Amino acid sequence: MPGFALPLEKLQLDNVSFNDLHPRASDKRSEILSGLQQRQKFIDPKYFYDIRGSKLFERITGLPEYYPTRTERQILKHNSKSIGADCGKNCVLIEPGSGSSEKVRLLLDTLKPAAYVPMDISTDFLRQSATRLANEYPWLTVHAICADFANLEKVPDGLPAGRRVIFYPGSTLGNMNPADASLFLRNLGRWLNRDGGVLIGIDMHKSARVLEGAYNDAEGVTALFNLNILNNINGLLKTDFDVSRFEHRAFYNEKKYRIEMHLVSKVDQIIRLNETEIGFARGETIHTENSYKYTREGFEKLARGSGFVIRSCWSDEQELFGVYYLELDETRGRDHQEKS
Repeated sequence: MPGFALPLEKLQLDNVSFNDLHPRASDKRSEILSGLQQRQKFIDPKYFYDIRGSKLFERITGLPEYYPTRTERQILKHNSKSIGADCGKNCVLIEPGSGSSEKVRLLLDTLKPAAYVPMDISTDFLRQSATRLANEYPWLTVHAICADFANLEKVPDGLPAGRRVIFYPGSTLGNMNPADASLFLRNLGRWLNRDGGVLIGIDMHKSARVLEGAYNDAEGVTALFNLNILNNINGLLKTDFDVSRFEHRAFYNEKKYRIEMHLVSKVDQIIRLNETEIGFARGETIHTENSYKYTREGFEKLARGSGFVIRSCWSDEQELFGVYYLELDETRGRDHQEKS
């Protein structure tokens, strides 16, 4: 029947497999309560992404002020051949936090990897995304792994053999402070063969006007996204946050080279979590996200301090965003154990 397609769960595909490592669920209540009891209250930005938050973020990526997503996509699309030359054909392409695997589609036809390894913590979402990708690219071996990549102590058994390249787009590294970012890069290095590499997207330092505009859009979508974290916390923990009593604030901290997002209490108020009361003074904030920006020199310093050298860099004409290919710096006697 023309136009008829089987549901994804009914598709029987030979080119996709799943390895569920059953990542441990975090103790959400303890984690969130601990953050809200600090002198500078904070909530981990991972709690942005309930269903509504994910939809709001998708809207953000299409806003005229929000340059990172479309700029990175353009860089990947326009430079796919030279990126492919660095990655090499027939590599094993690993993407931590792969989500819907949208950006990797810009590279697959050029790279022709021997295997693609999407990794995500959400089992059902990963299964759907990997199956959809395997259906679109029948020549591609998709080996999906459900895991918390940041907490994996060793390479999982059964990973396809070959030269490994880790794909980490989206400037997600910028959500980590520099010390944690360096530790994360070191952990990436432990997954690589001696000839492997990391293809990573980095948001670049630029004027505060451009940066603050990207996080304070005219439509107010980023404000809704930021405030929605309180709705998610209410649903998860049965707290009684009144979202109307908070407002969005985002600004560029030029000394620390980072965008900070906060929620500001409009009034003196008390939030209850079961028997626990959390007091807010008027003007007090919950710190919800950092997004670090790097100069070329600053990122090179971070990479070298983490055991890598920059082999290539691609950017847009305005140098808003950079995509880097990193290789292990074996000349420094780095603590790296080659794994096959």
